[in-house]
Amino acid sequence: MRLQKVLANRGVASRRVAEQMIVEGRVRVNGLVVTELGRRIHPETDLVDVDGTAIQLDESKRYVILNKPTGVVSSMNDDRGRPDLRQFTQEWDERLYNVGRLDADTSGLLVLTNDGDLAHVLAHPSFGVTKVYIAKVEGQVLPQTIQRLIRGVDLEDGRIAADKARLLDASRGESLVELTLHSGKNRIVRRMLAEVGHPVVELVRRQFGPLHLGTLPVGKARELTTVERGALLTLSRTTDSAPADPAE
Repeated sequence: MRLQKVLANRGVASRRVAEQMIVEGRVRVNGLVVTELGRRIHPETDLVDVDGTAIQLDESKRYVILNKPTGVVSSMNDDRGRPDLRQFTQEWDERLYNVGRLDADTSGLLVLTNDGDLAHVLAHPSFGVTKVYIAKVEGQVLPQTIQRLIRGVDLEDGRIAADKARLLDASRGESLVELTLHSGKNRIVRRMLAEVGHPVVELVRRQFGPLHLGTLPVGKARELTTVERGALLTLSRTTDSAPADPAE
């Protein structure tokens, strides 16, 4: 299929504008700039980006964001009969899987997809994809505690440091702390905050890579927008080609 037709079919631009993009050198196929209008591609296998942003060509792939409620386990079929993620995927025909996990008592952003390659990049700590959490904790968090989280704390399974940390608010014996991490260790945010003397009262994940929870209500799921899909696929392709040093 001709490249400009593929771009038009995927809603990138009209065919005429897509042709102009190609002529201007703004389109790459498999990492190489393409300027000839007659170029044919295979949407199922070729990778295309425009102005550095990946374009989804494989329409069989589905990308969904969920604001997971507390009390729901991050599984598509819980063998203990607890509430799981199946209830949030019924409107999609594809068989979706969760990317990584959130504890049952943690709410917030969870990605559901049938794109295994992307899921691997997002979930594996060696690729360094960051997640942002907001934690309500017991006690008054002091500036030196924030610095300790950034420097790192020693846990039973090794030393771990936050990529970023900041105090958002403190009142009535509780504090709001924002932590940015790329570690995928089990219950890592809760364990870090407990180690510095501030057990977690409530925890929500607000961001995963380029995706933000925004105003999506708790318990609701939606497909990613074109812009969000582009950002996610761009991250996946860029990171997959040059993985970070393992964090664990």
